[in-house]
Amino acid sequence: MKALIIGAGIGGLSAAVALRNIGIDCEVYEAVEHIRPVGAAISVWSNGVKCMNYLGMGEIMRRHGGPMRYVAYRDGLSGADLTRFSLEPLVASVGERPYPVARALLQAEMLDFWGRERVQFGKRVNHVEADARGVSVGFTDGGQARGDLLIAADGTHSAVRPYVLGYSPARRYAGYVNWNGLVTIDESIAPADQWTTFVGEGKRVSLMPVADGRFYFFFDVPLPQGLPEDRDTLRGDLQRYFAGWDERVQRLIARLDPQTTNRIEIHDIEPFGPLARGRVALLGDAAHSTTPDIGQGGCAAMEDAVVLGIALGSHSLGVEDALRRYQERRLPRVTELVLKARKRCDITHGKSWPLTQAWYDELKTETGEGILAGLQTTITGGPLG
Repeated sequence: MKALIIGAGIGGLSAAVALRNIGIDCEVYEAVEHIRPVGAAISVWSNGVKCMNYLGMGEIMRRHGGPMRYVAYRDGLSGADLTRFSLEPLVASVGERPYPVARALLQAEMLDFWGRERVQFGKRVNHVEADARGVSVGFTDGGQARGDLLIAADGTHSAVRPYVLGYSPARRYAGYVNWNGLVTIDESIAPADQWTTFVGEGKRVSLMPVADGRFYFFFDVPLPQGLPEDRDTLRGDLQRYFAGWDERVQRLIARLDPQTTNRIEIHDIEPFGPLARGRVALLGDAAHSTTPDIGQGGCAAMEDAVVLGIALGSHSLGVEDALRRYQERRLPRVTELVLKARKRCDITHGKSWPLTQAWYDELKTETGEGILAGLQTTITGGPLG
């Protein structure tokens, strides 16, 4: 059996490994000539790490993940501590650590694990056909490929999704802009083993440790779409949006490199179905484009790959039957994650100010139990418990 995997990002490579592990030959096609990760880093929570372990890539997480052992929230303007607690009870409960990791390193390691030379780059899909015997795909360079099934892991702008759905769903602006990047750890800004978040005014400034002595940082600001802002204005923009905030926030703005800091207008897509049509299935952002507010985008793609491998490896009634079972297991889960992230997004970014203020007030009395319980529910809802 041969599978065509469209996309060599986290989801596509996870799927390729999952299928290789059950004896399915895979051909991986990537639209771009050179992969440039979207975003500086990714928070891989314990459910994603379990999937990486299951797929045989867990060592990548332990080698390149940051030592995130505590969580703290601070008032953005005064800098006062709101709450701080250990993640160890969560780790003990779910059986695995979370690992923030630089996205470029993660994708490079996954490419090497799969075999970089086995990925065909510069292959942008423009045509998909399927029949009872298999799937054919055409590329803009005139090339073609044929296999027994096709897995579309080609991102939020998926070229294959319209074939599965019969239409192209609209992306929804989530109402805020995110700046993110990497900076050398400075413990005068935040502890090196802690996820630290400054909150206020519907905005966030957050730092997570990744490997090699660096913080992954991000700034969130509710803004209209399409503002004329770029790397040339970046530092001044952040200084203006965070004027009056704590000195540690000002220090971070002064230290970041505008040329390596990303500015992204955050979108999601209304949950949709189906996720499969015949011998073609969607995976990762192609199947469920979410905001990053609960850190589950990459984890959900890893979960997809695990469930896909289980479905194809444990059922013998044919490819279409297995992909239907994949869809049945994943659709409720990914719908829940997209909507949960959207709800958290709206609270965090002041869409309903009374709810945002109530959250700030709750943080002042938060012992960690409430936040950890929410994280545990999300993590254990994955396919590996």
